[in-house]
Parts: sequence; structure tokens; C-alpha cells
Amino acid sequence: MTVIKIQNLNITNKKILIRADLNVPMNGTKITSKARIKAAFKTIKYALQKRAKVYVMSHLGRPKINDNKEKYSLFPIFKYIQKKITKHKVYFIKQYSEILNIKSGELAILENVRFNKGELENDTVLSKKYAELCDIFVMDAFGTAHRKQASTYGVSCFSYIACAGFLLQSEIKYLEKVLIKPKKPMIAILGGSKISTKFNVLNAICKIADTVIVGGGIANTFLAIDNNVGKSLHEPKFIIKAKKLQEKYNIITPIDSRVGVKFKKTEQAIIKNINDIQDNEEIMDFGDKTLKIIEPIIKKAQTILWNGPVGVFEFPNFSIGTKFIAQKIANSDSLSIAGGGDTIAVIDKYKIKKNISYISTGGGAFLKFIEGNKMPGIKILKERFKNI
Repeated sequence: MTVIKIQNLNITNKKILIRADLNVPMNGTKITSKARIKAAFKTIKYALQKRAKVYVMSHLGRPKINDNKEKYSLFPIFKYIQKKITKHKVYFIKQYSEILNIKSGELAILENVRFNKGELENDTVLSKKYAELCDIFVMDAFGTAHRKQASTYGVSCFSYIACAGFLLQSEIKYLEKVLIKPKKPMIAILGGSKISTKFNVLNAICKIADTVIVGGGIANTFLAIDNNVGKSLHEPKFIIKAKKLQEKYNIITPIDSRVGVKFKKTEQAIIKNINDIQDNEEIMDFGDKTLKIIEPIIKKAQTILWNGPVGVFEFPNFSIGTKFIAQKIANSDSLSIAGGGDTIAVIDKYKIKKNISYISTGGGAFLKFIEGNKMPGIKILKERFKNI
């Protein structure tokens, strides 16, 4: 991995600025999922144990100029971190321009970077001000590494030293295992509502995977090539592109599905062959015949890349396919890598986290990395490594 690593630096008594990804889902001031915070702890705690002066910055949500800032404040996240890191003093800083001088082995959480003018625009002045806060900048926010912003890219350009934290190192390590000479056979399971938002990643995955299993609205667009899909979610504009992919690669689509007439939680599921779907019916899950075809494919796989549910898993009668696939992946001995918000929700729902080899913290970043796009937040770290 051609980046400077935090563990290879002497950080004792140094001012360390960590760009973490603390962008967690909130219900008012209540944190509804702490997964990203917990993922950030390894780098934060390491820096504290090494007696560094640790400053952490992150964004939260997408606040606009006239929005209530309290709604997007990192203060509730600071309070949670303060409860979990009890051996060290933890402070909250509202204004980065009024930085608090903390002691070695202490931690300060900065307010939402998206409150700062010029953050989204990767403003040079702001980037330099961030860089002036520290001796060493640590990029550890994989979830925003695909964005060229002041707190991810700009600060990396101007800081004295820019390195990667443990989380970012793990993300790169595991995702490169998929993209660079993966163990074969490799399969990919790609679900989700729209093929338009995932077409580029689907195209990239097809080039490296032996088999690609598609579900959800993505599968429906493939099915619409030769079948009536009723009122199922699909994208007619992408049917021709889907057909070209299917002719070129090994893409598995459902041969039967669980369908309903109304899109509601209590709707009863009827299993139908794909060529029997009526105009008033909606495909919402895989059928049993399809699951029988998929089972041995998952069992034989040595590498599994998983992004997205294959049905409306929030509805009990249409969660069968997603649950089946999730459990088969969990029981597999393969290297399994999962990513995306809905995928993590599935993993949490069926309590299989310990059985997945690696769960990426990135949503859009996860997909961009797989697409093969050069991510600004990682690219700049590699450039800084070359110039040592």
C-alpha cells in the first residue's frame, strides 16, 4: 500500500488532526447507528495511547446555509465519544478558528466541517487553515475519500505530513483484494432500486467477477428485456445497455419472483415464473427456484462482493430472498466483502456481522472504488508518499 501509515510515524506529543467519518444516522439528537463511530475508534485510541494531541473533524449530513445548525451539530457524537473514552479528557470545539490548545493524550472533537465556508468547494484558504492546526494530518474517512473537499483533499495537500489511519488502510487492503487478482471463483451480488446509479459499478464488476447476481430494480431492468415486468420498478432507458451486458457476461437474473399487487408491508407474496407476471403485479423478491440456482454458486465462491438487498427486505413477506442470500454468505468460507447502507442494514437485521470478512464503511465511496475511479482523498496520499 503506497501511502504513509500512522503506525510508521512518531506521533508522541505531536498535534494530530484526524479526518474521521462520523456521519451517522440521527433521530433528533439520538444516534441510531454507532457503527461508523466505533470504526473510527481504532485510530483515535491509538493516537491517544501514543500521547498525541488529538483533534478529530468530520461532517454530519448535508446542512444548507439557512438550516438549523443544531440539527447537524456533532455535539451528540462528542457526548457519546466522551462516554466511551473515559481515560482521556475529551473536549468539543465549536469554531476551528478558535482552536483549543490541548495536552498530550487529550482529545478534541471539532464541530461539523460543513459549517465552514469553503469546505465543499475545497477552498485553498480553508485547506491551509486546517493544515496549520496540526503537525500531522490523518485521513481516515473512507466514506468521503471520493469527494474533493477541504477537509479530505485540500488539507492533505498543505499539511506537513499526510498519512492514512487504520480504517482507511483496511478499506484499501480489502477492496484491493477484490479488484486485484481475487481468489476464484469470484461472485458479485448487486441489488438496489436503480440500475442507472449502479451501471458503471455493474460494468466494472462484470469484468472481474466470474458470476454476477442481480436483484431488486436492477434485476427488473434485465428481466424487462424479454418479459413483462408489470408495474415493477425498472428503467426502460437502460434495457438496451442491460442486454449488451447480459450477452457479454455471466449475469444471473431471477427465473421466478415473489410478487404483490400493492406496495405495502402487509401485502401477501405470490411466487410466479418470470414470464407469468401480470400488468397489475410488482416483483419484490426472488422466488424459490431462483434461490436454488444461487445457493451452489455462493457455496463454491472463494470471493464474494455484496452490495444491496435483492428484494423489499423491509416487508416480511418479501424478505425471504435477501435473508437467504445473507445467511448463505455468512455460512460461506469465502472472503466476503459487503458495503452500502442497505447492505449494512441487512447485516444488522440478521445479526451476521461476525460472519462477514469485511464490511466497508463507505456507501458511495465503496461503489466508486469498485468502479476503479481514482478517489481524490486516496490519490493525494499516494502522491505525498511518492514525494517523501
